[in-house]
Amino acid sequence: MEKKVTIVGAGHVGATAAITLALKDIADIVLIDIVEGTPQGKALDMMQMAPICNFNSKITGTNDYKDTANSDVVVVTAGLPRKPGMSRDDLLSVNAKITESVTNEIVKYSPNCILIVVTNPLDVMVNLAMEFSGFPKNRLIGMAGVLDSARYRTFLAEELDASPGDVQGMVLGIHGDKMLPIPRFTTVNGIPITELLPKEKIDEIGERTKVGGGEIVKLLKTGSAYYAPGISITVMVEAILKDLKKKLPCAVYLEGEYGISGVFLGVPVILGKNGVEKIIELNLTEEELEALKDSAASVKDNMDAMHKINMSER
Repeated sequence: MEKKVTIVGAGHVGATAAITLALKDIADIVLIDIVEGTPQGKALDMMQMAPICNFNSKITGTNDYKDTANSDVVVVTAGLPRKPGMSRDDLLSVNAKITESVTNEIVKYSPNCILIVVTNPLDVMVNLAMEFSGFPKNRLIGMAGVLDSARYRTFLAEELDASPGDVQGMVLGIHGDKMLPIPRFTTVNGIPITELLPKEKIDEIGERTKVGGGEIVKLLKTGSAYYAPGISITVMVEAILKDLKKKLPCAVYLEGEYGISGVFLGVPVILGKNGVEKIIELNLTEEELEALKDSAASVKDNMDAMHKINMSER
């Protein structure tokens, strides 16, 4: 195929993203992992779906970054997953080392790619990927908003007994406890949810959304979510490869938008062939804007903590 996508990390998230992307039939896929045999075995298993599902994408498993050369999009899912009782921030030190190593290899073999970071804590890892790669901000994107918004929409659909696809809404800010659901911009077939649910119930659903990932971690006990994260990755990659100019909430580098600078944060953007083609500035209320700035402050605090850890370990 003309397009090539590399997915770093052959765990549950990476493998789910690989197969859902293959079903779109828009790119060849390289699945890479440090564990010998795992990406090769999973890729072979997926390829045996091709005659049944009728896709032509070639899926290759490897442990060698040379096989990822000249990728159009690289998705980084590699990292330690959360376990019960762990916050995303608990993963800071170990996943920072992984992100640094992976980013260096990506730059070496695919210097012109668009890089999507999924590794947690997401907002910190995509900031670090910018430092390590030197990529321009349009080619660096964090996957969080699509997933968080999907959880928000799912919970609303359950409460309203509505079709999930009829619920439109988004979650902004950090991929963590200070993420920001926006009820004013959330509708069901054009009807604002503020007309359908009392404020107390909307607030309750918003709070559940903030800990939506943790809820799954507690239930699984040995890992974290992967089906919804995997398809969220595919939605973003498809928007880029097909130049869909799709409006999606993503973690992107802000330089004055919403009065915030120098940090990656989840906001609505337009994704196309150049990556982030435009950052959309919503007309937020004063209260919403303050909450978004508080979310940005949390990312900066985490970045400061990360840099202190790095300095103490060098």
